[in-house]
Amino acid sequence: MNKKVRKAIIPAAGLGTRFLPATKAIAKEMLPIVDIPTIQYIIQEAVDSGIEEILIITNSNKHAMENHFDKNYELEERLKESGKLEQVKMIQDIADMANIYYIRQKEPKGLGHAVLCAKSFIGDEPFAVLLGDDVVVNKEGKPALKQLIEQYGKTSASVIGVQTVDKKDVSKYGIVEPSKSHPAKGRLVKLTDMVEKPAVEKAPSQLA
Repeated sequence: MNKKVRKAIIPAAGLGTRFLPATKAIAKEMLPIVDIPTIQYIIQEAVDSGIEEILIITNSNKHAMENHFDKNYELEERLKESGKLEQVKMIQDIADMANIYYIRQKEPKGLGHAVLCAKSFIGDEPFAVLLGDDVVVNKEGKPALKQLIEQYGKTSASVIGVQTVDKKDVSKYGIVEPSKSHPAKGRLVKLTDMVEKPAVEKAPSQLA
């Protein structure tokens, strides 16, 4: 029987150079979608999918992210004095979302190294990795991560979420190669390889 997936890793140590100049002083994970930081949506997805403990991989410039999920007693008191009890509850709820831990990736060695930084946190448990590059919304159904966890329970294999992209855009993504000997089962496809940002003519599929 598979162990329950109860831990998640969120790699958030990147410099965010694609979003300059906005990320010169602000972590890209703290950039808001309307009025909520991106990282909060990611953590909410994890919590809604049954994750109990979250490790965020950061760097030395990401203090704002840690502060966002911490208690702020001074702010709470000022809001209480002003009668803004709804806002007090909101910031208390953010601090209580999940058990969140942090570790620094001391050198910018990429995503694989960032995940490896979580080795002692994970031990021998199955785990989820969440990236904040795309917003996946499923208003009427289960969160995307919960769907992946359920497939892990059925297959005992690593499962990744993919999307179909235009052929001209494959060089912007990691592209997976579906197995030719194992036909797809509904939306579940067995993979044989993954290629990072292939040339258009060499891409094994359009699944990113």
